[in-house]
Amino acid sequence: MNILLICSGGMSTSLITQKMMKSAEDRGLQVKIESASAENLEDIINGYDVVLVAPQIKYRYDRVAEIAKSHSKPIGLIEGLLYGTMNGEGILKQAEGLIKK
Repeated sequence: MNILLICSGGMSTSLITQKMMKSAEDRGLQVKIESASAENLEDIINGYDVVLVAPQIKYRYDRVAEIAKSHSKPIGLIEGLLYGTMNGEGILKQAEGLIKK
């Protein structure tokens, strides 16, 4: 499973990525999780199975969703509580749920 996190600066998202990777490792899942800015999305989206948008840039969600949908990629806004508490397991489960839809 390849997960793309869309964020603004990347500092908190890099911590989320680490926690998600640890959760995936604990569960024996093979995943690739990376973060990028919304500006780069069009160029890189095809390498991912799902796109998650960080809550601090939810104002850009509609535009990101347009791009994701044009590439037939599931997309979701990371739940604020999960992001704020750095709940890597919860965010990983959110990504899995979007892929299963």
